[in-house]
Amino acid sequence: MKIVIGCDHAGFGIKSAVISHVLEKGYEVVDVGTNSNASCHYPVIATAACEKILNGECELGILICGTGIGMSIAANKHKGIRAACCSDTFSARLTREHNDANMLCFGERVVGAGLALDLVDAFLDAEYLNNGNHVTRVAMLSEIEKNN
Repeated sequence: MKIVIGCDHAGFGIKSAVISHVLEKGYEVVDVGTNSNASCHYPVIATAACEKILNGECELGILICGTGIGMSIAANKHKGIRAACCSDTFSARLTREHNDANMLCFGERVVGAGLALDLVDAFLDAEYLNNGNHVTRVAMLSEIEKNN
Protein backbone atom coordinates (compact mmCIF):
# COMPACT_ATOMS: atom_id res chain seq x y z
CA MET A 1 0.00 0.00 0.00
CA LYS A 2 1.20 3.50 -0.83
CA ILE A 3 0.76 6.36 1.63
CA VAL A 4 1.06 9.97 0.49
CA ILE A 5 2.65 12.28 3.02
CA GLY A 6 2.86 16.04 2.91
CA CYS A 7 3.46 18.99 5.18
CA ASP A 8 3.83 22.71 5.15
CA HIS A 9 6.71 24.57 6.83
CA ALA A 10 5.07 24.21 10.27
CA GLY A 11 5.00 20.42 9.96
CA PHE A 12 8.40 19.95 8.37
CA GLY A 13 10.14 19.22 11.69
CA ILE A 14 8.48 15.82 12.14
CA LYS A 15 7.77 14.83 8.55
CA SER A 16 10.98 12.82 8.16
CA ALA A 17 10.25 10.86 11.36
CA VAL A 18 6.74 10.10 10.09
CA ILE A 19 8.06 8.98 6.70
CA SER A 20 10.69 6.74 8.32
CA HIS A 21 8.06 5.23 10.61
CA VAL A 22 5.64 4.53 7.76
CA LEU A 23 8.44 2.91 5.73
CA GLU A 24 9.41 0.75 8.72
CA LYS A 25 5.80 -0.44 8.89
CA GLY A 26 6.21 -1.80 5.37
CA TYR A 27 4.32 0.83 3.39
CA GLU A 28 5.53 2.71 0.35
CA VAL A 29 5.63 6.49 0.67
CA VAL A 30 4.97 9.25 -1.83
CA ASP A 31 6.32 12.55 -0.47
CA VAL A 32 4.61 15.65 -1.88
CA GLY A 33 6.68 18.15 0.11
CA THR A 34 7.46 20.60 1.44
CA ASN A 35 11.16 19.93 1.73
CA SER A 36 12.25 22.76 4.01
CA ASN A 37 10.98 24.99 6.78
CA ALA A 38 10.65 27.94 4.37
CA SER A 39 7.16 29.39 4.45
CA CYS A 40 4.75 27.79 2.01
CA HIS A 41 0.99 27.44 1.53
CA TYR A 42 -0.72 24.37 3.02
CA PRO A 43 -3.54 24.27 0.42
CA VAL A 44 -0.95 23.58 -2.30
CA ILE A 45 0.48 20.61 -0.39
CA ALA A 46 -2.97 19.30 0.58
CA THR A 47 -4.08 19.44 -3.04
CA ALA A 48 -1.00 17.54 -4.22
CA ALA A 49 -1.65 14.83 -1.63
CA CYS A 50 -5.36 14.59 -2.40
CA GLU A 51 -4.64 14.21 -6.11
CA LYS A 52 -2.50 11.14 -5.34
CA ILE A 53 -5.42 9.50 -3.54
CA LEU A 54 -8.05 10.56 -6.05
CA ASN A 55 -6.05 9.30 -9.04
CA GLY A 56 -5.48 5.94 -7.32
CA GLU A 57 -1.72 6.24 -6.91
CA CYS A 58 -2.06 6.15 -3.10
CA GLU A 59 -4.70 4.64 -0.83
CA LEU A 60 -4.26 6.79 2.28
CA GLY A 61 -2.60 10.06 3.22
CA ILE A 62 -1.03 11.93 6.11
CA LEU A 63 -0.85 15.72 6.20
CA ILE A 64 1.01 17.78 8.80
CA CYS A 65 0.87 21.50 9.47
CA GLY A 66 1.04 23.60 12.62
CA THR A 67 -2.33 22.52 14.01
CA GLY A 68 -3.61 20.03 11.42
CA ILE A 69 -6.70 22.16 10.97
CA GLY A 70 -5.68 24.04 7.83
CA MET A 71 -4.59 20.85 6.09
CA SER A 72 -7.83 19.07 7.02
CA ILE A 73 -9.98 21.96 5.78
CA ALA A 74 -8.04 22.12 2.50
CA ALA A 75 -8.14 18.35 2.01
CA ASN A 76 -11.86 18.14 2.69
CA LYS A 77 -12.53 20.58 -0.16
CA HIS A 78 -11.68 17.72 -2.57
CA LYS A 79 -14.57 15.42 -3.50
CA GLY A 80 -13.75 11.90 -2.38
CA ILE A 81 -11.45 12.92 0.45
CA ARG A 82 -12.45 12.33 4.06
CA ALA A 83 -9.75 14.01 6.13
CA ALA A 84 -9.75 14.02 9.92
CA CYS A 85 -7.66 16.25 12.15
CA CYS A 86 -6.72 14.11 15.15
CA SER A 87 -4.64 14.68 18.25
CA ASP A 88 -5.56 11.46 20.09
CA THR A 89 -5.22 7.83 19.05
CA PHE A 90 -8.84 6.96 19.80
CA SER A 91 -10.07 9.46 17.20
CA ALA A 92 -7.37 8.43 14.70
CA ARG A 93 -8.48 4.80 14.94
CA LEU A 94 -12.22 5.46 14.88
CA THR A 95 -12.09 7.85 11.95
CA ARG A 96 -10.82 4.94 9.84
CA GLU A 97 -13.19 2.39 11.38
CA HIS A 98 -16.38 4.47 11.40
CA ASN A 99 -15.89 7.25 8.83
CA ASP A 100 -13.70 5.48 6.25
CA ALA A 101 -11.34 8.45 6.44
CA ASN A 102 -8.59 8.33 3.87
CA MET A 103 -6.50 11.22 5.18
CA LEU A 104 -5.05 11.79 8.66
CA CYS A 105 -4.10 15.34 9.57
CA PHE A 106 -2.34 16.56 12.69
CA GLY A 107 -0.32 19.50 13.91
CA GLU A 108 3.34 19.48 14.83
CA ARG A 109 2.67 22.34 17.25
CA VAL A 110 -0.10 20.30 18.92
CA VAL A 111 1.42 16.82 19.12
CA GLY A 112 5.03 15.84 19.63
CA ALA A 113 6.92 13.35 17.52
CA GLY A 114 6.07 10.41 19.80
CA LEU A 115 2.32 11.04 19.72
CA ALA A 116 2.49 11.75 15.99
CA LEU A 117 3.84 8.24 15.38
CA ASP A 118 1.16 6.76 17.65
CA LEU A 119 -1.50 8.61 15.64
CA VAL A 120 -0.04 7.20 12.44
CA ASP A 121 -0.12 3.68 13.90
CA ALA A 122 -3.71 4.02 15.08
CA PHE A 123 -4.81 5.33 11.68
CA LEU A 124 -2.90 2.88 9.49
CA ASP A 125 -3.60 -0.19 11.64
CA ALA A 126 -7.35 0.40 11.62
CA GLU A 127 -9.71 -0.69 8.87
CA TYR A 128 -13.11 0.59 7.85
CA LEU A 129 -15.73 -1.61 9.51
CA ASN A 130 -17.93 -1.47 6.38
CA ASN A 131 -21.12 -2.59 8.10
CA GLY A 132 -24.35 -1.35 9.62
CA ASN A 133 -24.78 2.32 10.32
CA HIS A 134 -21.20 3.08 9.28
CA VAL A 135 -22.02 2.28 5.65
CA THR A 136 -25.24 4.31 5.83
CA ARG A 137 -23.49 7.32 7.33
CA VAL A 138 -20.53 7.28 4.94
CA ALA A 139 -23.02 7.05 2.06
CA MET A 140 -24.84 10.05 3.53
CA LEU A 141 -21.54 11.98 3.60
CA SER A 142 -20.97 11.10 -0.06
CA GLU A 143 -24.48 12.28 -0.92
CA ILE A 144 -23.87 15.62 0.81
CA GLU A 145 -20.63 15.98 -1.10
CA LYS A 146 -22.34 15.11 -4.40
CA ASN A 147 -25.05 17.72 -3.86
CA ASN A 148 -22.72 20.59 -2.97
